[in-house]
Amino acid sequence: MGFRGVPGHEFVGTVSEGPRELLGKRVVGEINFACGHCDYCNRGLERHCPKRSVMGILNADGAFAEFAAVPVANLHVVPDGVSDEEAVFTDEVLILGDGKLGNLCAQVVRLTGARVTALGKHEEKLKIIKRAGVQTVLLKDWKPRLFDVVVEVSGSESGLQLAISAIRPRGTLVLKSTIAGEHHVSVAPLVINEITVIGSRCGPFAPALEALEERTVSVTPLIEKVYPLSYGVDAVSHAERGGTRKILLRP
Repeated sequence: MGFRGVPGHEFVGTVSEGPRELLGKRVVGEINFACGHCDYCNRGLERHCPKRSVMGILNADGAFAEFAAVPVANLHVVPDGVSDEEAVFTDEVLILGDGKLGNLCAQVVRLTGARVTALGKHEEKLKIIKRAGVQTVLLKDWKPRLFDVVVEVSGSESGLQLAISAIRPRGTLVLKSTIAGEHHVSVAPLVINEITVIGSRCGPFAPALEALEERTVSVTPLIEKVYPLSYGVDAVSHAERGGTRKILLRP
């Protein structure tokens, strides 16, 4: 792009000047500085703003300096438990789906240090995910924006289309849903935006058990009811109800 100026766009810094609530806070910053007024910005697509500057890349000095100026809207406070070295790798991840699998995916991805958002239709299910420290959004309140990684676990045919529309260029789409029906979506955006698509089926048990042992992932809130084996038919009927959490059988 013929850039001339201070390079550097992956950073952790301390706010020395700005809003009072951010002073002294450790932050990371998104690198695209949008105009905030064009059609793209009004649709929540600030990263594609045609008038944007890009920190250390296009018309904006970067982070290889003692001080850097970054729009407040681009800043995210770094949790105390995340080191500076880890924070520069922060990705934004969208978990599309609020069911049992979506809940587990949100908890596991959160362990990487990523900023995780769970999007779903059910307020009660999202409340359970939120208790695990994950940001949640109801589908009816969804305002389109772009993420580095989208994990599609909605279990719905419309989920794939929404997932594709929420990935930034060169981002990653992880498919966890196994929909029996046919998908009728355009794959052109995957090509145009150079999206990496990953299928994810059954994971390894050893790290899952380790996470349970260390209590880094909580599964008990996902259990709705435990039935004795002799009431197995009732248990299956219960599990068939829409919105049901995990139903267990105890022999």
